[in-house]
Amino acid sequence: MGVKSALKDFYHRPKEPTITMEAKVWLVNIACSKPKDFGMAAELWTQKALAEYARKHAREAGHPSLRRAGKATVNRILRNQTLQPHKVKYYLEKRDPAFASKMKEVLVVYQEVHLQNTSQHKDDKEPLYTICIDEKPGVQALANVAPDLPPQPNQYSQIARDHEYKRLGTASILAGIDLHNGHVFAQVHRRHRSREFVELLKEIDAYYPADAQIRIILDNHSSHISQETRAYLATRPGRFIYVHTPKHGSWLNLAETLF
Repeated sequence: MGVKSALKDFYHRPKEPTITMEAKVWLVNIACSKPKDFGMAAELWTQKALAEYARKHAREAGHPSLRRAGKATVNRILRNQTLQPHKVKYYLEKRDPAFASKMKEVLVVYQEVHLQNTSQHKDDKEPLYTICIDEKPGVQALANVAPDLPPQPNQYSQIARDHEYKRLGTASILAGIDLHNGHVFAQVHRRHRSREFVELLKEIDAYYPADAQIRIILDNHSSHISQETRAYLATRPGRFIYVHTPKHGSWLNLAETLF
């Protein structure tokens, strides 16, 4: 080390000014408010915008310790609070007054299917098959513009794919899953209308024995109860039984696992 090195002070950062608890509370209170309440157009605060506001107004608000606050300071203050106004967590509003009863109906169906699948005794009643149906519209249809390259020793350890692709528009996937044997019905269409949904129903109808009933768990999409769909169902009286999930309750539908 030597004498000169020992006498030399080690490098250190200048001490940051102490930010008072009152200043932190003031900042968190602003973060919990809407920016438009302070004359801004934004819906939510960014940490950068919050720091700019603090630097501009901290002194007049009686909190000079925030007069030089930067984005990092704002982040440090907010992440150490019980309230976390700088983060957004999604929730799902219950908009169906009959949500609980409809959810119970769906869960009862699942329990019935489980008992049916595990029962050792064959039921003498007409066979009943339960399937879940769902749709995924707006799926991007993409095509490669160059061929994929297979894995090669000392070249590609994985399949190599060119980063460019061609857009072919969007497609809608209509799918259903048999809750007894796992059979999947799947159709891809350019559009998602009643006629496409009826095509799926026709495929399902052709798959099962003519004397069976088909119980379908599905959401409340308009194509499921449209005039065109009802006209088709009328040609197959007693064939299909609908069990609707609650509004904003499509997560109860096991067909969601297909997407």
